[in-house]
Amino acid sequence: MLHGHGKPRLQAQPGPPAAPFPAPPPFSPPTTASSTSRGNHHTLHSSISPAPPLSTTHEDDDALLALLRAGETDAAYRLFAASPSLPESPTAASRLLAQLSYRSTSSHSFSRAAGLLHRLRAQGGLNLLDANSLSLAASAAARSGSAHLAYSLLLSMLRRGLLPDRRAYTAAISRLRPAHALRLFDAVLHHLRRAPDSASPSFALPDTAAFNAVLSACADAGDCRRFRQLFDEMRSWPSAAPDALTYNVAIKMCARAGRRDLVARVLERILSSGIAPCATTFHSLVAAYVGFGDIPTAERIVQAMREGRSDVCLLLRHVAVEGNDEKGIAVIVVDEHSDVLEDIVGPKPEEGSEVPLLSRTYPPNSRVYTTLMKGYMNAGRVDDVVAMARAMRREGETMPASRPDHVTYTTVVSTLAAAGDMERAHAVLDEMARAGVPASRVTYNVLIKGYCQQLQMSRARELLEEMTTDAGIEADVVTYNTLIDGCVLMDDSAGALALFNEMRARGVAPSTVSYTTLMKAFAASGQPKVAHNVFEEMEKDPRVTVDRPAWNMLVEGYCQQGMLETAKQTVERMKESGVQPDVATYGSLAKGIAVARKPGEALLLWNEVKERCEAGSGNGKPGLRPDEELLDALADVCVRGAFFKKALEIVACMEENGIAPNKTKYKKIYIEMHSRMFTSKHASQARQDRRRERKRAAEAFKFWLGLPNSYYGSEWRVGPLVGGDGGDDDQLE
Repeated sequence: MLHGHGKPRLQAQPGPPAAPFPAPPPFSPPTTASSTSRGNHHTLHSSISPAPPLSTTHEDDDALLALLRAGETDAAYRLFAASPSLPESPTAASRLLAQLSYRSTSSHSFSRAAGLLHRLRAQGGLNLLDANSLSLAASAAARSGSAHLAYSLLLSMLRRGLLPDRRAYTAAISRLRPAHALRLFDAVLHHLRRAPDSASPSFALPDTAAFNAVLSACADAGDCRRFRQLFDEMRSWPSAAPDALTYNVAIKMCARAGRRDLVARVLERILSSGIAPCATTFHSLVAAYVGFGDIPTAERIVQAMREGRSDVCLLLRHVAVEGNDEKGIAVIVVDEHSDVLEDIVGPKPEEGSEVPLLSRTYPPNSRVYTTLMKGYMNAGRVDDVVAMARAMRREGETMPASRPDHVTYTTVVSTLAAAGDMERAHAVLDEMARAGVPASRVTYNVLIKGYCQQLQMSRARELLEEMTTDAGIEADVVTYNTLIDGCVLMDDSAGALALFNEMRARGVAPSTVSYTTLMKAFAASGQPKVAHNVFEEMEKDPRVTVDRPAWNMLVEGYCQQGMLETAKQTVERMKESGVQPDVATYGSLAKGIAVARKPGEALLLWNEVKERCEAGSGNGKPGLRPDEELLDALADVCVRGAFFKKALEIVACMEENGIAPNKTKYKKIYIEMHSRMFTSKHASQARQDRRRERKRAAEAFKFWLGLPNSYYGSEWRVGPLVGGDGGDDDQLE
């Protein structure tokens, strides 16, 4: 429905009229940019055929350069934007990009640099830019949160034979997802190896910081083999010697691989290498044991730090010797290739060998204490979290490094909110004010989430007002997504829509989660058509990506209202858009089919699910691991419809996936609906012949249920009848 100036208007129905849901503001890409990806992840697509480059006069270039030399970057950009053509001089274009990138501490400044890049790409002018300006732009992109633009720029530089500054690709690697980070670093090393030694400028050679960034990406990905390869690679580069941070990352890698035994030996390797550990080293150790769930060992390390002990290595040796049985802690090796880490951490120390001592003490700081507090929080030890915060306050009077910071207080708030103690959680805000620690947006968001989970929406709204008015902190998309989700819990679709509109009115751009949560509100309130309208608005918004959860929300909403055909059409559209259904998609369809009592639809869906489950056999389709909800719904429909052969296939699939079928339920259905099957004495011979296969399948299903049947002592799976008449009948295997 269109109102006013042609903008869509959504209305919750039934109930009071909802607030208007305006279309998203028109997306304005940088000047004449021909391609941007959604959100901040700009990409320079090499597949686009650039337009012929345009040129300006020398006078225009001189004016542009004069402004740049005078530091009038804004005026220079306005002159560039007003001109229909590009600078003729490479110096002018490179200097403009360099100055825009260098001063891009704000998102506004960076958007201009991005606009310049996209316009140059669209008009075939990227060749005007030199390596220095492109490196600065890549570094600025990474710092401003557009790591994918930095990634694209750096790869385009390498394709042109330009070597980027190591600070640029290090900044990008430290912010990219592990797979992209590793790919970029491999590309840089590949081009550096190909270049003659004399042609490789020192600014492009990787240093220790670059390797530490990519090693951290390996640890995040849990890739032990790649970690070991890169660790060995460091030795072949003159400025890339391992330092304390390198071994801190090694601690994270060992923990990620589940190698608790290796974590205990890293500190000895650091000391034997002549490297002084840092405070982060001990934080990494504490974090590793907290991650293993070994809170006692984490506490022992912290206590040793508090006592100023120099024999922490001896403590860790005792931890390794004590083993896991005494603590009751199960250690699982996550990566089967984790044995390659052995050489990095060094050989296992022999019993009675000299224990290296620390040359100085490392008292715990707020970061170490907060990590231990998070271990308490994960273990549900609320009182220990509060006690630790009090101890930090007392200790902070004489040791400022131990004083609680906003992360510490936020951890306390999270713990109390998770325990449902919102009164004490809110009181932490007053305590922070007395301690002179300003509450952050994250602190308020955690509190708001706690109130929403406790269904105290009025308190959550009051806290939002307190945050924006009293604390002067602007709400972000996380704040509003949390509040909208609270409305979903309250079954308040009108409230969810009002919050969504308020968010947009305040200039907060909705995220994918914002749209899907609003769709969830309307789907849960029985308004799938309004949810579809939200989905259409989401498709029009270039800042977000329509993901699988959004499609699933549509399918679920239609299935809940019995609109099975519309749900099936939505799934087909979903496939056409390149998004494959997952277990949740099929589960919604299965439940809709079960409610509609359409066994024929269940058979078709089961055939598709079975084909996806067998994807590992090479049928070219993505694999699928079904869950209990999906298979149980399909089995229920098949049993009710007397499709016992298919029911047996489904329960076999359940057992193969470690799911225990509900025999009691199926037995009840069979007795109530099918116990008098095949009892007619007057059926014609032709009819009796036609139902032989169904009868055999029914007997096999009865055998599986444990009901009286004709096949005691046989297996219950149904297979082709040996010597039968063309496969019309089945036999028991």
